Amino acid sequence: MGTNQWFLLIGCVMLARGLAATTISRSPFTSAIVYLGVGILFGPSVLNVFGFDPTTQSALLKLLTEIALLISLFSAGIKMPVPFKFRRWDVPLRLAWLSMSLTVGMVALFGYYVLDLPAGAAVLLGGILAPTDPVLATDVQVRHAGDKDQLRFTLTCEAGMNDGSAFPFVILGLGMLGLGDTGDYHLHWLLVDVLWATGGAVLVGVAAGAGLARLGWKLRIVEPRHEIMDDLVGLGMIAVVYGTASLIKASGFLAVFFAAVALRQTELILAGAPKDRHGLMEPDTAKSEVAKASETHEAPLTVSAESLVFKEHLERLSELTLVLVLGGMLTLKEMPWEALALAAFLFVIARPVSVHLGLIGSDTSMRLRGMTGWFGVRGIGSIFYLVFAIEAGLPADLAVRLTNISLFVIMLSILVHGFSVKPLMDRR
Repeated sequence: MGTNQWFLLIGCVMLARGLAATTISRSPFTSAIVYLGVGILFGPSVLNVFGFDPTTQSALLKLLTEIALLISLFSAGIKMPVPFKFRRWDVPLRLAWLSMSLTVGMVALFGYYVLDLPAGAAVLLGGILAPTDPVLATDVQVRHAGDKDQLRFTLTCEAGMNDGSAFPFVILGLGMLGLGDTGDYHLHWLLVDVLWATGGAVLVGVAAGAGLARLGWKLRIVEPRHEIMDDLVGLGMIAVVYGTASLIKASGFLAVFFAAVALRQTELILAGAPKDRHGLMEPDTAKSEVAKASETHEAPLTVSAESLVFKEHLERLSELTLVLVLGGMLTLKEMPWEALALAAFLFVIARPVSVHLGLIGSDTSMRLRGMTGWFGVRGIGSIFYLVFAIEAGLPADLAVRLTNISLFVIMLSILVHGFSVKPLMDRR
């Protein structure tokens, strides 16, 4: 399909989505299901107008998914409650590291014993499918910076961190397949790809976010006052943080998420935002107070608040494009039984069990654990790790098999979780 046809297809979908926003919001399905349906309709499964092969176009797909994830992680980080409290973050930290690792292990065991995959490929498949997605889970994520819903906060924060925590398992799987050096007894992997990648990412992200917040604050209050282009500053921070973290072998995704968290936290602290009865700062109040002060030349507006809307628009565009492309990668008549079996195991057993085990000893209710265990949508992050593995030199036969399994599991996740999210959230 040529460039003009791509413009026409994506433009029509964008127009339809924009004009039917209210209809979709009231419908029992999500916008991702609509994009997937259009992609399947025009893809190889039905009309065969366009197709997309991730094994031969992995470089382009890696770039597109990388950008989508970075924008989504920034948006998620900006919405985190202020100030940071370990007691509130305890649950998502458990989910992003402990539960995610348990999910990788269970998927790897399923892949090795049931799907008869090599051990390295089984671990790689676990790393690809274990993380939940920050792009496609918008219906269960924090809706705005002042949203205090515990379930939404937990799922958003988990998705913001587990893209970074899943990456070491992808590296481990590739190393076990002979496509990377993980050191003797995987010691290099543990020290560099796990411990340093995590710690370095947090350090880079927090330093960059807090530093940018203070710099922007000073520029706006020191005479002569400076106007700041918040959208470009936000995008620039994403690029600089991701590039810096990647250069020092730290997790770029994790660094961007924590940079956004630190940016928002520091700005609201500088703004002197009032706190609610739970000790959390009120972002909406803070923004209005800061806006009033800005008009009287007393204080600046914040970079995070002003650039968030723009990032959310980019996030929607990324979701539309990539889920549409996902539909073009699928051929329904060739759906492998392996994908159906793995999807059922992942959704019904691996994810719920890992969530319950990871939250043992926490103060979460069984109802919250059950909801969290169900809402583990897979999406753009899994596609990124899949094409990352392909780019790393995954053997052709193994690449085709893992691609078919992963893409159909992602499709089933979009459908199963997409049709269940609104009824369950409304009932809750």
